[in-house]
Amino acid sequence: EKMNSTMSEEPDALSVVNQLRDLAADPLNRRAIVQDQGCLPGLILFLDHPNPPVVHSALLALRYLAECRANREKMKSELGMMLSLQNVIQKTTTPGETKLLASEVYDILQSSNMSDMDNMNEMNYRRRKAQFFLGSTNKRAKTVVLHIDGLDDSSRRNLCEEALLKIKGVISFTFQMAVQRCVVRIRSDLKAEALATAIASTKVMKAQQVVKSESGEEMLVPFQDTPVEVEQNTDLPEYLPEDESPTKEQDKAVSRVGSHPEGAASWLSTAANFLSRSFYW
Repeated sequence: EKMNSTMSEEPDALSVVNQLRDLAADPLNRRAIVQDQGCLPGLILFLDHPNPPVVHSALLALRYLAECRANREKMKSELGMMLSLQNVIQKTTTPGETKLLASEVYDILQSSNMSDMDNMNEMNYRRRKAQFFLGSTNKRAKTVVLHIDGLDDSSRRNLCEEALLKIKGVISFTFQMAVQRCVVRIRSDLKAEALATAIASTKVMKAQQVVKSESGEEMLVPFQDTPVEVEQNTDLPEYLPEDESPTKEQDKAVSRVGSHPEGAASWLSTAANFLSRSFYW
């Protein structure tokens, strides 16, 4: 009997957490979501959900919310937040991508009130610790910056999200709509070409890689058109060193596209109602 009731609730949980993730993707909603009474506690509870996609989606939502500096202290001090993130990282059944995403969110929140120097030390310490939990099979993650022709409204962004979420090895992604970019964190054994193939499959968008030349200038490098196994571009410099975060410039290039704060507010109350029904009775 109990088995059936949880089974029937799962699509609900997933659709609610996906809605929250999509709302959090819009920078204009991030403050409101964290201020809301029910959403943050709900997302934390989702981190313990038995269904792995629910956990990953909740982490993506938290990753978006943590982009906004003003949210970080509240998120960090929210009851159960840091503990639940640690549980996800340390649980042996957690998939590798999900562990890496959880440790990324943990890092951002943990370092929210430190000086830059402490910050770097703490990040490196956390990363080493995360590596230990992840085991040697999970090599480090890498950052790929894509320039996406055709990424010009929220429905295109959703298409792009769906395409990226299907790829095994994608950890997280952040959109910079104003400059048609997407910053993607991937497992280091995944070829960046796979991202381009997935985005091309939407038929309405095409991706190029943003790399830095030796002089520090940004260049756009097209991917080969053939969606076959491609040799990795080993001669291109890595776009960002591991310890730099692509989100530093984020706030300057936020999306003003398709934002409906009032719609989001009413949706938030619906989500909060769902969360309180699911978890608190």
